[in-house]
Amino acid sequence: MEILLVEPYNTGSHAEWAQGYARHSGHIVRTLGLSGAHWKWRMHGGAVTLARKFLESHHTPDFILATDMLDVTTFLSLTRSRTAGVPAAVYFHENQITYPWSPRDRDPSEERDKHYGFINFVSALACDRVFFNSQYHMEEFLSALPAFLAQFPDHQEAGEIERLRKKSAVLPLGFDFSKLEQGIWGGPPGESKAENRRPLILWNHRWEYDKNPDEFFKALRVLRSRGHDFDIALLGESFEAIPESFANAEDEFGDRIVQFGYVDDRSEYARWLWKADLLPVTSNQEFFGSSVIEAAYCGCFPLLPERLAFPELFPAELRFSCFYRDFDDLVRRLVAAIEQIERMRKISFRNIAERYDWRRVAPMYDGCFSGIVGEK
Repeated sequence: MEILLVEPYNTGSHAEWAQGYARHSGHIVRTLGLSGAHWKWRMHGGAVTLARKFLESHHTPDFILATDMLDVTTFLSLTRSRTAGVPAAVYFHENQITYPWSPRDRDPSEERDKHYGFINFVSALACDRVFFNSQYHMEEFLSALPAFLAQFPDHQEAGEIERLRKKSAVLPLGFDFSKLEQGIWGGPPGESKAENRRPLILWNHRWEYDKNPDEFFKALRVLRSRGHDFDIALLGESFEAIPESFANAEDEFGDRIVQFGYVDDRSEYARWLWKADLLPVTSNQEFFGSSVIEAAYCGCFPLLPERLAFPELFPAELRFSCFYRDFDDLVRRLVAAIEQIERMRKISFRNIAERYDWRRVAPMYDGCFSGIVGEK
């Protein structure tokens, strides 16, 4: 079976997901994509450009898998001469109804923000199946639709929500952990951390507002004020307008910072993950948490908010060790982890992370997509 994977924002975690599935699928997966820039324009105009590129190609797929960044209705209408009758699904990495808007963005205040969520809504309606990267994400999206549609003056079509629910399901993200093995020292858990002069606290997420770096650095200030020793590795991709807390971090934390900035080389990135001890996560939004799974695979102990998708990814028995309720609880658990760092270094989360290895996840995708085509 030939699958056309359509990704208007083909960079970062979106690109890794597309490439990973293509490598591990038992089907032929061809990606049709655009560079990851200008996300609003990708949602508005990407379908037109990708439709042209598709019509210029010589491939006719058996199945179309789009992501949430595509206006599926426009793409299918412009390619109907070749895609009519081809089953299609949309995969939601994130959605524009519940994703938090940047405080710097003027669209919400000027009421220009609703169209992006509406593209997600009608794209889901146009597809045969709708997939989400977590149960949390699926429930949040479907639960937000009534209030979202109620903003419009009439013909709100709220009755379509139940139809969407019936054709929605969860397919988790997949990971190629062999890429992380390139940075391993070898030996038992904790050996790669033995040379740390102080407990090493990690940030390996994007440097953006939705990851809530303000609370991350606030927690570090409390630790410092109480006299606790630690070092900091700040990884993750940054963009033109980085949050102020990152801009001030080097001056504020001085020689505690042992790594500052994005690491493009994958093996070097992996080396820092194997070296890191603790990963306090303060995100305001997380529909899955790929950076958390990667760090956990490498033996970094995560401290996670009970909200968002994290309780779904980690088993219930870890609730009392990994999960925190509020900021004060996060600080308390960070202090305890620093004081017991040698014990924390011996704890492995590898078996949990390996549930999302592409070798396990890709057959789930394959079987699901084959079943959709068979229904046609």
